[in-house]
Amino acid sequence: MSVLAAGSAPSIATQMFGSGLIGLREGLETGIVVMILVAFLVKSDRRDALKWVWLGVGIAVAMVALIFFVIHYGTSTVTGLTAEIIAGLASLVAVAIVTAMVLWMRTAAKDMSGELRSGMERALTVGPIAVLSLSFFAVGREGVETALLMVGYAENTNGSLWPLLGLLFGIVVAAVLTVFLYFGAIRIDFAVFFRYTGIFLIVVAAGILAYGIRALQIGGLLPGGSSIAFDITAHYDASSWYGTVLAGIFNFRPEPTVLQAVGWLLYLVIVLFLFLRPVRVPEPALTS
Repeated sequence: MSVLAAGSAPSIATQMFGSGLIGLREGLETGIVVMILVAFLVKSDRRDALKWVWLGVGIAVAMVALIFFVIHYGTSTVTGLTAEIIAGLASLVAVAIVTAMVLWMRTAAKDMSGELRSGMERALTVGPIAVLSLSFFAVGREGVETALLMVGYAENTNGSLWPLLGLLFGIVVAAVLTVFLYFGAIRIDFAVFFRYTGIFLIVVAAGILAYGIRALQIGGLLPGGSSIAFDITAHYDASSWYGTVLAGIFNFRPEPTVLQAVGWLLYLVIVLFLFLRPVRVPEPALTS
């Protein structure tokens, strides 16, 4: 158990809300990928290849579950400074991967459908293994992002299962929405959805970064562990509704170190700028 997570766990509602929103976003993103692949095969009258898509999806889900449980429960058996170092390094890796995926989706979302269809068309000519591999990597990419994000997110819940249950609930809701989308029962403005949930993930990742910095300071890998940027503990009730929300979702602490505060602020400013800047539309080539 991490020293940083030694306090009282946030409320159940707080734990489930944050992880549920993560599950909803990542699950819907994954569901859209699967929906595009399935729709292409159905329209192409290649229903015989659907079993390979679902097998690839199943293997990817199993892999993601294994990654999550190995990291989450494996690190829970380590104690002391070693636990802080492992938790800190895992948090930094999670932030790097989540940031890369969020920024990639910013420009790739509009071309994702066409790329998946062309990829499936090529895979069908190669054979079943290619179809399985395409669905495996398409789903696994999103799943690994979710697993790593949850590792840092759930660190301050004292081993509680509520964040995992919230994540699963969000994924179930995403699966239901995906089915409705497939049959045309509902419509979602994906640009708005992914924009605002992307901002949410960036703020969550900033908190995980601050957590990782503090863990590495306690572990002795980073300096400045005793340099406090500010201390509002006298005016901050960690057990209040706002205290549990800020700690449970955004990893906020009322007495951050200078390095934590600077790292959090720089990350938030730089990544939000990169995420929110307008996407350049390539100009059509001039023909003579």
